Amino acid sequence: MNDTVPPGDWVAEVTAAQAAGFTYFDWLDCVDEIGRSNEFRLVLQLLNRDSGETRRLQTRIDRDDPQVPTLSTLYAGAGWAEREIHDLFGVEFLGGDGTPLLLPRRYGGYPLRKDEVLGARAAVPWPGAKEPGEAEAAAGRRRMAPPGVPDPDVWGDRDPAADAPDPADVVQSAQGGRVRRRR
Repeated sequence: MNDTVPPGDWVAEVTAAQAAGFTYFDWLDCVDEIGRSNEFRLVLQLLNRDSGETRRLQTRIDRDDPQVPTLSTLYAGAGWAEREIHDLFGVEFLGGDGTPLLLPRRYGGYPLRKDEVLGARAAVPWPGAKEPGEAEAAAGRRRMAPPGVPDPDVWGDRDPAADAPDPADVVQSAQGGRVRRRR
C-alpha cells in the first residue's frame, strides 16, 4: 500500500500504521522534486512482520521551509535516517536529534539537493575516461561535462549583475553529457 498524507497528518498516519501492526521501521528517504514542484517528498516504508506486508507512506513538504515532525519517538531507527536526510537535504525534523551525522556544520550546503553545485566536480578537470586506465584512449574524445556541473552560463562563472538563475534551469543544465566549451 502506498499512501500520500499531508505533512500535518504525518505522525498521526504513521501512528495508525504502527497500531495496525506495522511495527518494523524499514527505511525513510527523501526525494528532491525540483523541476516538477517546489517540494521534497519524504517516503517511509514500514513492515508488518507477522504478515510480511509492507506499507509505504509519503508526504510532500515545502522546499523553502522543509519541516516535519520527527518519527524517532515512534521508531528509534528513524532518528538515524532523519539525521542523514537533514545533512543531505536540509529537512528539519521537529523534536528530533539535530546533531550532524555525515557533514560538519561548517559545510554550509546540502549536497543531494538538485540545485546544489558540486564544487569538486567544477574544480577538478573531468578526465573523460570511462574506466580507470583508459585515460590514454580517451585523449581523442571530446571533453564532456560530468553530471552535477551546471553550464557556466546558468550557474557559476556568470555576470554578477544578472538575475538569479531559475532552479529548474540549473537542474536541466547539470544533467551532464554536454560538450564542454573551450575558453
